[in-house]
Amino acid sequence: MIPAYANFGGKIHGGILLSLMDKVAYAAASKHAGTYCVTVSVDGVNFLQPVEVGELVSLLASVNYVGRTSLLVGIKVIAEDVRSGTVKHTNTCYFTMVAKDDEGRPTVVPGLSLETPEDSRRFLEAIKRREFKDQYRQEFDNVRSRLALVEQPYLLEGERCRVDYDINQ
Repeated sequence: MIPAYANFGGKIHGGILLSLMDKVAYAAASKHAGTYCVTVSVDGVNFLQPVEVGELVSLLASVNYVGRTSLLVGIKVIAEDVRSGTVKHTNTCYFTMVAKDDEGRPTVVPGLSLETPEDSRRFLEAIKRREFKDQYRQEFDNVRSRLALVEQPYLLEGERCRVDYDINQ
């Protein structure tokens, strides 16, 4: 990682890492699909530890799940200080990719060969991850539709905010 990638604190910008992860997800998905793939969503982006200027970064990708036209690519980011030999896991996240044909329409991807127990575990986890994501989306949509400050002003009590308008208008 070079100084141009760093913020004022000397740490590598998260956006730089996200850009690298997106490129690696594209490579893994396209290699499996045999066609162009686009990013649909990114889940689980938590920066566990900072990446420092001068560290070598490795991105490990695996296609964990395939649907009809979509693929879930898991990416693990590792940073290594070559002087000290210290290696740290900085991030793991999941990219949902969709395969596209030459006209830009979603296209069917090949099935996934599960060659190890680890492959099977990742595939099953991806199914659960998808279920939880769908459940969360549905539950949040239900809650959001019921959130009305005029009816539930107590929700802001104890929060670090101030309402500077008349909530009854």
